[in-house]
Amino acid sequence: MPKAIIIGAGVAGIASAIRLAAKGYSVQVFEANSYPGGKLTEVSTDGFRFDAGPSLFTMPQYVDELFTLAGKNPKNYFEYEKLDEICRYFYEDGLQLNASADINKFAKEVEQKTNAKASEIKSFLKKSDTIYHVTHKVFLERSLHKLKSYLHWDTVKSIFSFGKIDAFRTQHKANLHAFSDERITQLFNRYATYNGSNPYHAPATLNIIPHFEYHFGAYFPKQGMHSIILSLVNLAKDLGVEFLYNQKVNEINYVSGKVSGITSDNKFFNAEIVVSNLDIWFTYKNLLKNITQPKKLLTQQRSSSALIFYWGIKNIYPELGLHNILFSENYKAEFDAIWKDKKIYSDPTIYINITSKHLETDAPKGCENWFVMINVPANDGQDWDNLIRAAKQNILQKLNRILKKDVSKDIISETILDPRSIEFKTGSYQGSLYGNSSNNQFAAFLRHSNFSNKLKNLYFCGGSVHPGGGIPLALLSAKIIDDNIKKA
Repeated sequence: MPKAIIIGAGVAGIASAIRLAAKGYSVQVFEANSYPGGKLTEVSTDGFRFDAGPSLFTMPQYVDELFTLAGKNPKNYFEYEKLDEICRYFYEDGLQLNASADINKFAKEVEQKTNAKASEIKSFLKKSDTIYHVTHKVFLERSLHKLKSYLHWDTVKSIFSFGKIDAFRTQHKANLHAFSDERITQLFNRYATYNGSNPYHAPATLNIIPHFEYHFGAYFPKQGMHSIILSLVNLAKDLGVEFLYNQKVNEINYVSGKVSGITSDNKFFNAEIVVSNLDIWFTYKNLLKNITQPKKLLTQQRSSSALIFYWGIKNIYPELGLHNILFSENYKAEFDAIWKDKKIYSDPTIYINITSKHLETDAPKGCENWFVMINVPANDGQDWDNLIRAAKQNILQKLNRILKKDVSKDIISETILDPRSIEFKTGSYQGSLYGNSSNNQFAAFLRHSNFSNKLKNLYFCGGSVHPGGGIPLALLSAKIIDDNIKKA
């Protein structure tokens, strides 16, 4: 039986392991940490449980597909529920929107509470649908780096429809034109942050992202986001995949232009196929030192990072839901601080995820688990200790203003994750969450391919390569690899 080795047990690495095992390969997964998941792990402290990283679950069909591919019933491993409410939005002027998953209901609420029209919401989401249908087969589900990807009729149709994806305007410019109220422009600008980009520079093509939520829906795994990883690991093990934890890979080995295996702890492990789920920057710098480095790809602007406070709260806040956004009053200034000054803005947009709203066991009775996140620049040697102290005070002041409560009195537990610890724990260069940013119209074409053009049978998956970051795209990177590997 031919053997495949996966480097990294992030969601894309596990998905790749499942797909290769289903193809008949003997698969080993090497993970430097003592646990699987990468960014999609969990934090437990003082009786509170938090999903450590990604907190929004969309496109569940890409997870279900892995179970059906293996001939298993997804419900025997993993269950989730569709959310009736996407997110709650709070503005400094007192506006609050509880964005329903029902487009008509959401559009009506926007019209009732703002200067924007219901028809503008519907027209915008229809445009989002168009971008998805033009791009998903070509840009999301196939390699952009193989000729055969372009030898499809749907690819030809997409090329002739290229103008519809709005690649030559910035997302902000498109959204400013779409809505009669700048607060709604800001609401849809925020989707650029889903792949760590700046809406004032990123192409309007990113307006595809709302389609994932409003068409396919937003979901909550019944046991939390980390259960995605646990269920996929169980599936992989059922298929015979072996997980080796605390096993840092030191080198990808090759002979005569073809991979031969990997070295871990000074021991060689042979393999016919190697898949790296490690950030592409570290893959080249640490594991492929003697291979010509793709300098243009490795020196591109990195995506933003995050500063996260995991707060145990000794109170219940009924005004907050599962997903909450408290917007900065000056959105452009916030992104200028991140991208130009490489600092944290004094009035940051705050995202709060409270899974105990749905999963009561995530917090003690009468308490809530707050995942409090702001967007920050990637690590470039900033004085993070001072930046974090100032950011915490600014966050608390903003929460107090908008919620009209002294939140600081309710914090009984705190754990912090910043760009330095993100890089250390997840192997993401500079702590950037999504590899390279998408701050220009050519970004989709500038991500590293899912295969090596230097070494035969070497593949790459995860958020730092094509098609991009986030759970759905990371899973698609594994699918693209699968489509390019023959059965064992």
